[in-house]
Amino acid sequence: MKLKTKTRSELKREAIIDAAKQAFKEFGVQATSMDKLAELAQVSKRTVYNHFATKEALLMHLVTELWQKAETQVNVTYQANVSLEEQLVALLLAEINFICTEEHMDVSKVAIGHFFYNSEALQKEFEKISCQENAIIRWLNEAVKDNKLSINDINFACDQLHSLIKGGCFWPQLFQMDIDINDNKKMTLAQETAQMFLARYQNKKS
Repeated sequence: MKLKTKTRSELKREAIIDAAKQAFKEFGVQATSMDKLAELAQVSKRTVYNHFATKEALLMHLVTELWQKAETQVNVTYQANVSLEEQLVALLLAEINFICTEEHMDVSKVAIGHFFYNSEALQKEFEKISCQENAIIRWLNEAVKDNKLSINDINFACDQLHSLIKGGCFWPQLFQMDIDINDNKKMTLAQETAQMFLARYQNKKS
C-alpha cells in the first residue's frame, strides 16, 4: 500500500504543533509568543497564523487531539453475556492507563495552567469537548438499554466515574502527591470504583 506523501503545508502544520507542545510545556501558553513558536517550528510567523489564529486555538487543537486519541485507546464495548463488574473494570482500567500517560499529563498541566489567565471562550470550547460522547457514555447507555443499570442521567453518572478515578490517579499526579501509581494501584482503583458505582446503579432485578 502506497503511503500518501505529506504536503509542505501539512509538514509545517505538524512542526507548529510539535513546537507548541514543547514550548507550552516549558514556558506555559501565556509566556509563549507566536515568534517563539515560529522559531521552534522553523517557519515564518505568518505561517503560524495561517494555521492557527491564536495560541488558544493551538491549545484547543492539542486538547481535541488528546480526546480523539483517548477514544481510540479506550475502546471497550458492552457485552450482554459478560458480568457488569468485569466489563466496567476493563473500561475504567483503560481510562486510567490513558490518564496516567505522560502526554495526557503534559497537555492537562498546560491547559489547566492557562485557565488561570484565560478566557471565557476557552472554557466554552472545553465544555463542547466534555459534552461529546465517549466510551464510558456508550457503555452506560447500552447497559441501561439492556436493563442491567438504572440511571436517569447518563452524563451525570459518567462524571461521577471520572471524578472517582481522577481523584485516585490524575489529581495526585498533577500535584505530585503520588507519582508512583503502579499497575497494582491502577487495578485496585478500577475495581473499587466499579464496585462502588454498581452498588448504586446496578438494577437488582437483572
